[in-house]
Amino acid sequence: MTHDTDNSAIWHGTTILAVRKGRKLVMLSDGQVSMGQTIMKGNARKVRRIAGGDILAGFAGATADAFTLFERLEAKLERHPGQLQRAAVELAKDWRTEKYLQKLEALLIVADKESTLVITGAGDVLEPEHNVVAVGSGGNYALAAARGLYDYEDDSEEIGRKAMQIAADICVYTNSHFTLETLDL
Repeated sequence: MTHDTDNSAIWHGTTILAVRKGRKLVMLSDGQVSMGQTIMKGNARKVRRIAGGDILAGFAGATADAFTLFERLEAKLERHPGQLQRAAVELAKDWRTEKYLQKLEALLIVADKESTLVITGAGDVLEPEHNVVAVGSGGNYALAAARGLYDYEDDSEEIGRKAMQIAADICVYTNSHFTLETLDL
């Protein structure tokens, strides 16, 4: 993600990848946080479990913004337990219409046992056509690699790790310090 104003540095996002195959869902992120051409941190944790561990969530973009959105999503999930899609739509509506939230810069991937969703500040809740989805500056590289590996590799974790390594080898804003969370389906 790029944030560009007259007085601020250019912030670049990250790489988040989710792969659903067989009886396992994996979500991975790299650990790099960059500001302009400087690596500020190499081991950030951008993928986590929410809602008591039943949902995996990852973010690309501004960290504080993502945490705000995760808190909002968890509040929606408390109101609509076990209904990730409904909670995601409610969050997207708020994100699009509330002035405070409109300024937040992040993309979220959230997944439970039934669905994987991308939530954006434009009010979108997207369910990928395939069992692989990625966001962030290296997202397209990881997505292409994972889709290429999908038919040839049986293990979702192996697909995820190989695809993220390919993204890290290509994208200067993605490193090889991966965080991985899994969910048995």
